Amino acid sequence: MTDQKSSAANNSSSQTSGLLAGKNILVTGVLTDASIAFHIARLAQEQGARVILSSYGRVLSLTTRIAGRLPHPAPVIELDVTNNDDLAALPTRIKEHAPHLDGVVHSIGFAPESALGGNFLNTEWSDVATALHISAYSLKSLTMAARPLFTPQGASIVGLDFDATVAWPKYDWMGVAKAALESTSRYLARDLGKENVRVNLVAAGPIRTMAAKSIPGFSDFESVWNERAPLHWDVTDPVPAAQATVALLSDWFPKTTAEIIHVDGGLHGMGA
Repeated sequence: MTDQKSSAANNSSSQTSGLLAGKNILVTGVLTDASIAFHIARLAQEQGARVILSSYGRVLSLTTRIAGRLPHPAPVIELDVTNNDDLAALPTRIKEHAPHLDGVVHSIGFAPESALGGNFLNTEWSDVATALHISAYSLKSLTMAARPLFTPQGASIVGLDFDATVAWPKYDWMGVAKAALESTSRYLARDLGKENVRVNLVAAGPIRTMAAKSIPGFSDFESVWNERAPLHWDVTDPVPAAQATVALLSDWFPKTTAEIIHVDGGLHGMGA
């Protein structure tokens, strides 16, 4: 009983201090404790936020298990961003745990195997459509589903990106999907700015996450990155990208929207 009281006291204390003190944040895409999304959730809690996770289908149990590794227990709600019923139910499911949302983290991306690995010229539209729907259009779907939960003070939407200004080896249609994600974020920022809703992206360098492991030739990124990045890049460290995301969720960027913050060791700014 004493341990439970101590944990509750620590949790209460964390809610009253930090960059995100008193804020309610929805974090999608937590699958392993190596993911950027997991460390966003962890840091958000450490900075005073109440964090709610979302997951779906067969990975729901995985997210629930990983949620137990956060500093404080975090509820997990079901949300498939391609399912209209789930999207419509989001406000009700959130309100079981928090009265409103101050921030949403979009950490969602997927492309079928045929859309990756150097098969760009041969990928069928159905697989391209899947990649675009899940990886780009879902930013709009998720934002609109969460919109009724935002207060007049607004909210911060932050999506995770991989620089889409160039063509990457074997990234193929996922690269196109990321370009669509970047454009989608700008249009959302345009249309929701009058509601004080900020929409930004964090373009991280390569991190050894579950999603990265599904990309053929991912090791090619690892071997090249530090040859060109002016700052040392650690493919096993998701924390810098998570820190940037938490900063964007906070009130320290009140007039920043439609922006892409690069957390890639500076490689995006280097020439050949």
